[in-house]
Amino acid sequence: MRIEKLDESTKKNLLEDLLKRSPNSYGKYEQSVKEILDDVREKKDRALFDYTEKFDGVRLDGSSIQVTEEEIREAYGEVGEELLGIIRRALENIRSYHAKQMQYSWFDSRPDGTILGQKVTALQRVGVYVPGGKAAYPSSVLMNIMPAKVAGVDEIIMVTPPGRDGKVTPTTLVAAKEAGADRIYKVGGAQAIGALAYGTESIPKVDKIVGPGNIYVALAKKAVYGHVSIDSIAGPSEILVLADETANPRYVAADLLSQAEHDELASAILVTTSMELAEKVSAQTEVFIKELSRGEIIRKSLDNYGHILVADTLADAIDAVNEIASEHMEIMTANPFEVMTKIRNAGAIFIGEYSSEPLGDYFAGPNHVLPTNGTAKFFSPLSVDDFIKKSSIISYSRDALEKIHTDIEKFAEAEHLTAHANSIKVRFDGKE
Repeated sequence: MRIEKLDESTKKNLLEDLLKRSPNSYGKYEQSVKEILDDVREKKDRALFDYTEKFDGVRLDGSSIQVTEEEIREAYGEVGEELLGIIRRALENIRSYHAKQMQYSWFDSRPDGTILGQKVTALQRVGVYVPGGKAAYPSSVLMNIMPAKVAGVDEIIMVTPPGRDGKVTPTTLVAAKEAGADRIYKVGGAQAIGALAYGTESIPKVDKIVGPGNIYVALAKKAVYGHVSIDSIAGPSEILVLADETANPRYVAADLLSQAEHDELASAILVTTSMELAEKVSAQTEVFIKELSRGEIIRKSLDNYGHILVADTLADAIDAVNEIASEHMEIMTANPFEVMTKIRNAGAIFIGEYSSEPLGDYFAGPNHVLPTNGTAKFFSPLSVDDFIKKSSIISYSRDALEKIHTDIEKFAEAEHLTAHANSIKVRFDGKE
């Protein structure tokens, strides 16, 4: 990995480099995505079947697009008891963590007859997109479905691309069943997002779409926002490790590569105050790359978006970390909890040398759907909050309104909104 001195120039260049990975930088695909979405909106199921045949190599129809209970039973038969047990233990951790995020309706009543409050309501129907293709991601299934389930969403619709045999990966199906998906459909890509956003004969329209996908999925979610809500526009995976001279270089190198193996656009960054550590980590990554199965992908990722930045002081390092606002951030310093208090921008923060990033991906409980591309400056991880909405409650008695009605009328008149003023005034006509 390249080692650079941290200064304003290297930081600026790095940030510009990382932004090139954003889905917003891939405008050349937007027209193709628009054509697919328009086609699904107009032709509905027919478009879904045609695109599934074109992109996934399998012809489906109205009787085979939805996963059956028999297919789910077959999937359980193919997933061993050991993995099933792991899925269930992970699911319990995820459920327990998200249960603590629950919000409830509240009401505040006063003696004068005023009642103010907030009504919390779960969304009625949510769509969950799960990537398919060469890899299976049961962890993504759990992370996207469970907070919706905890929130009390009435119906959870999952979509995922089929294999060429017309089936969904068994681990994906088992994870979906365990987490509580109500219906599962064999469709992926931009066409699946269109189906969830607009509805077809087979797939109902949803209120919100969540879940990661490729560039076509990301751009499709961006395009349908407004017809439905979405969680975010996910970019390539990122990890940043903040370390000092006390860090173990093998641990740091291993953790950096855990994200670099996702794809060639993944970003792995070490910010450290120790040149000695920087050199040891760089050397260790070379050792690991030769041993790991996805070494070629890792190599390209590190060549494109791998950085080791050496800072003069820990304060400078922390400033850089907050500016980068990484999706995953690990702290391996002498006083990691003290450093944590100074971190303003990160999707998830992993504290100490035994809190490796994959712990969050699979098992600890916090959600692994996190803001990318610097959006941790203003976005949060997926949570129960994403699956609820809030309504304000206002109730005034006549006595309560009478005390303030002239204030409201004068406020409205100051804005030249006489109908607003009149709406209050008519209730007290002839009173004065």
